[in-house]
Amino acid sequence: MNKVCIVMGVGPGNGEAFVRRFSDEGYQVAMLARSKDYLLQLEQSISNTYAFPCDLMESEQIGTVLAAIRDRLGPAAVLLYNAGGGVFKNVEEASLEDFEANWRINVQGLVAATKAVLPQLREHDTASIIVTSASAATRGRANTAPFASAKAAQRSLAQSMARQLGPEKIHVANVVIDGVVDLPRSRKALADKPDDFFVKPAAVADAVWNLCQQHPSAWTFELDIRPFGESW
Repeated sequence: MNKVCIVMGVGPGNGEAFVRRFSDEGYQVAMLARSKDYLLQLEQSISNTYAFPCDLMESEQIGTVLAAIRDRLGPAAVLLYNAGGGVFKNVEEASLEDFEANWRINVQGLVAATKAVLPQLREHDTASIIVTSASAATRGRANTAPFASAKAAQRSLAQSMARQLGPEKIHVANVVIDGVVDLPRSRKALADKPDDFFVKPAAVADAVWNLCQQHPSAWTFELDIRPFGESW
């Protein structure tokens, strides 16, 4: 059976790093994001990768695309849910639409993906669902009301899924990334910061890969990742 990994929310940074790492490990990698052109560029440059454009705010699209992945590549053994937008406002400034949009991408998308992918994961002896989270999931700062509330809900959902699916040898883990990801735009915005201030996407991908290799007798549910200089 082919080894298949689905990465949802592929962009420069962690998403692309996940794609590269799992491709290097011999997986066929299905890449989901809204930007078709970007996915096609990656498909041309990274072996064993496949572009599946999808709006992760739309639950019906998610179900349709995950079924198409099953038909083309075979049943997925790994789902990396890396989608997650953020609106950074306080509760007075944020609109109800801001809250809903954050909930849809962080929670509704994960629910839709899980429902669609579980039959595929159950075809394997062991499988993994890894959720990319943020420190906002555990602390609500004044100006993160929509984002923090959605990430907290996502974390609780992942915890519920872990408890349900663990007996089926489906490992659900929540990865809290606490820091600024090393991207050209973040480097430009924080030009005064040293190199070791930034979270390296390749290092995050290494950590996620290792999670997927854990024995069921010693699974990690929540993994915190941050540079040594990050205040926490």
